[in-house]
Amino acid sequence: MPITVRVWDLPTRLFHWALVVCVAGLITTAQLGGGAMLWHFQLGYVMLSLLLFRFVWGLVGGRWSRFTSFIYTPAAILRFIRLKTRPDQTVGHNPLGALSVFALLAILLLQVTSGLMSDDEISNAGPLSRFVSGYVVSNATDYHKNIGKFILLGLTLLHIAAIFFYLFKKKENLIRPMVTGDKQLPQPMPATCDDAKSRLHALLVFVCSVGTVQGLVYLLA
Repeated sequence: MPITVRVWDLPTRLFHWALVVCVAGLITTAQLGGGAMLWHFQLGYVMLSLLLFRFVWGLVGGRWSRFTSFIYTPAAILRFIRLKTRPDQTVGHNPLGALSVFALLAILLLQVTSGLMSDDEISNAGPLSRFVSGYVVSNATDYHKNIGKFILLGLTLLHIAAIFFYLFKKKENLIRPMVTGDKQLPQPMPATCDDAKSRLHALLVFVCSVGTVQGLVYLLA
């Protein structure tokens, strides 16, 4: 008899879907160019705020949202590939899923950082571009426009492919838990904390994250 367990707290779910919207918006505005670049920059600041929130929430958030719940050793990853993983390693992010999450967060942070130092030499320049050398600006711009963008697209497509693989091959819906927060598990597992107090803490963390990013943008303007 499957057991319903709250795995993803509301802040983590909201972060996930906000990230989806933000990535889609950044890709779209980058392709449109022109006046859409104003939105591109604003979405970049939103992305940085979201990433800052996730890094903090990864330390203090719900049980399965914390980084400690999905940091795996190479041996654990190898056991998962060999289908010898422990039940608790498939509740939240499994070993391969964890690699995808960390890779995506790292690439997103690198993409945002390079964007802050980029300059298209026409009308758009990141707020950090005037504080670094021309060599750094040139390399950051090249990475942001010609390398990082395609790495991010590749990871995004890989993430979507993994979702469909689990849905059709393993008959496991990974989207529903990220909407409802609950997963059907074959045995009891600890639930994540997702009460009003936890959500208020998350709101405070997010407000502080937004304030930090906006403060930095203001100082650099």
